[in-house]
Amino acid sequence: MFTKSVFAAFAACIGFAGAVPVASAGLFSATGEVIAIAADDVYVGEAEGHLDGTGTVAIRSQKNPALTCAGEFTSSAEKGGSGRLQCSDNTAAEFHFKRVSVYRGYGVASFGWGEMKFAYGFKPEEAAPYLNLPQSKTLARKGTEIALVDR
Repeated sequence: MFTKSVFAAFAACIGFAGAVPVASAGLFSATGEVIAIAADDVYVGEAEGHLDGTGTVAIRSQKNPALTCAGEFTSSAEKGGSGRLQCSDNTAAEFHFKRVSVYRGYGVASFGWGEMKFAYGFKPEEAAPYLNLPQSKTLARKGTEIALVDR
C-alpha cells in the first residue's frame, strides 16, 4: 500500500526522469555528449552525472580511436566541477568545468603536453564557442563522427 509520502517521492522521481535530456542513464542520473579539442584532434564521448553531483566521463580520439580517456568528476551548481582523466597512452589530466545549466557546461583539462578544451550537452555547432577552435575551422557532423572542417 502506497502512503502519500511514498507516492509523492515516486512522482518526484518520475518528474526528474522526464526532465532528463535525450540520453538517460537511469532514474537518478543523466548522460550527455562530450566534445573535446586538443592538438587539432576532436575527441567525443559521454559523461554521466548523478543526482549527488558525482559522475564519470569517457572520450575517444577521432584521429586515433584506440586513444581513449576515462575519469570521474564531482560538481555543484555553485562551484562548477572538477575531476581527473586517465588516458590509454598513460597520460593523465586534472580538469575543471563550469556549468551553464544542469545538463550543459564547458571546461579545460590540463595535460603535461597541453590543454584539452571540452564542452558537454551541446550540439557541435553550439559547442564550438567554448572550444577555442582554430580560426578557419568549425565543427560538423560527418556521418557518425564529429570533425574539424574548414569554414
